[in-house]
Amino acid sequence: MNWKAIIVVFVVLFLTGLALRPVADPAWAELKAREPALALADMEAALGQGITIGMLGGFRAVVADLLWIRTNAVWETQDTSVIPATETLIRLVTTVDPRPVYFWLNGARMIAYDMAVWRVRGAGGYETVPDAVVRRYHDEQAETAIRLLHRGFEFHPDRGELLVDIANIYLRRMENVEKAAEYYRRASEVKDPPPYAARIYAQLLRRMGEDEAAYQWLRELYPTLNPQDLTHQTDLVLSRIRELEAELGIPYLERFQP
Repeated sequence: MNWKAIIVVFVVLFLTGLALRPVADPAWAELKAREPALALADMEAALGQGITIGMLGGFRAVVADLLWIRTNAVWETQDTSVIPATETLIRLVTTVDPRPVYFWLNGARMIAYDMAVWRVRGAGGYETVPDAVVRRYHDEQAETAIRLLHRGFEFHPDRGELLVDIANIYLRRMENVEKAAEYYRRASEVKDPPPYAARIYAQLLRRMGEDEAAYQWLRELYPTLNPQDLTHQTDLVLSRIRELEAELGIPYLERFQP
């Protein structure tokens, strides 16, 4: 191994990072102000050797990408032995560069879904592991993933996808329909919401037996939709309004008029 060449590369990267600071620092000022001090301290301790996040300068995105490649390489082992390393790498990636929503979403999915399966498989498989233990594994991994997504939402408060993923984890992993509905509602209320969030919230209300609330929600939702935007699914929303009117026995003259 040519250590001299490696040292030269690091020196060049370091100096270039310093040179890029006048450009990179303003863009990071707001994020850095909101970034939890503990996370920064953890990251700097993990990097070690006196290297700090600030020294990465304009190379934060590059370092995060390299860490993400490493994360995937470890994740592909698909074994309980790599869970701590994978979770640590996910935290490092999102600390080095919290800007890509991709890191937050896919990191949380690895933790909530894949790692829960690894733990069950490592304990003997779904056929032999008691249901209570399976439930505990699912809940523990789900809670870790939800914490990660909550932190991601601190950096991306207008990205409803993060709330949708929290909702899906509650629904698919923790079987908590009420919490899933809460987060789908929150996702529907961000600045630029996923167009499906409001519809799914109404469906979850119906699943919980709250047909009247679902009906009122859809009545209020419909006028806000754009019929020219296929993602708004105005025909589908209207059909669900009509279904609820029939189920609730709404008199014809009192039915919603689009």
